[in-house]
Amino acid sequence: MRIGFMVGAGTEKDNSLVSAINFSKRVEQLGFDNVWMANIFGYDAMTMMAAVGRETTTLGVGTAVIPTYPRHPMAMAQQAMTTAAMSNGRFALGIGLSHKIVIENMLGMSYDKPAKHMREYLDVLIPLLKGENVSYQGEQYNVHCQLDVADKFEIPVIVAALGPVMLKLAGQMTAGTSTWMTGVDTLEKHIIPTITAATNDAGRAAPRVVAGLPIVLTSDVDAAKAKIDKALAVYGNLPSYRAMLDKEGSEGPSGVALLGDETALRKKIQQLRDIGVTDFNAAVMNVEEGAFERTLAFLQSELS
Repeated sequence: MRIGFMVGAGTEKDNSLVSAINFSKRVEQLGFDNVWMANIFGYDAMTMMAAVGRETTTLGVGTAVIPTYPRHPMAMAQQAMTTAAMSNGRFALGIGLSHKIVIENMLGMSYDKPAKHMREYLDVLIPLLKGENVSYQGEQYNVHCQLDVADKFEIPVIVAALGPVMLKLAGQMTAGTSTWMTGVDTLEKHIIPTITAATNDAGRAAPRVVAGLPIVLTSDVDAAKAKIDKALAVYGNLPSYRAMLDKEGSEGPSGVALLGDETALRKKIQQLRDIGVTDFNAAVMNVEEGAFERTLAFLQSELS
């Protein structure tokens, strides 16, 4: 299992461009596998990963994830191919639907038929990423174009999929899934078997499963839980994440976080390996003085 970090998730004193690049260079030197960035309401995640990719040599860079609705699949493909070139082929494109409250209430776009939207989006995006000519007419997209990029790299597409329909789609059409706020039990009993069955039915390779979870090495678990629930409260109210927390039997985000001493965390990391998670995307929560550095050192000891 590869171990990497969510950039901009309490990992540094600030979330500036320079800070993200310096942190990424540091974790590369320490032997970690990748960094990921969510495209929310700050820096553009793909541009940030292009910058990180240019400043590193072995580190995998990826988005976890970029919303599809605001970005036409041709624009997404064009930027992804550029980012892959900037990182010399170390880029993984994570995309997702986002949430109705964001797409409709904030951006003023329709969130109608999200699964249909994603299928059509992938029908256009994937061949474009391969440099193929696309002539596609669907309900939501009518696209006739081709991209010509000199530096060609394979770009794995990873879809944020939590429900059965999206997991099946991800398994049938993409390299895997990226999850957030999804606990170990739910990953084992719902996410991984559902997407794996879809890949098997489609005759595809085993899926990549990128599991994003908060983690803290701490002796004061109760205090850490309280701070995590406060800091990540919004995720407990978004329907898709709420459904995953309910599946896990968790009242809030702290219920799926990896918390405790070295023994407790080592057990949880091993569980992720055992159930088939391919990439652990660690969101280190700096809930107390020294927590980040302690957690970073622990995760380094877990590198295989």
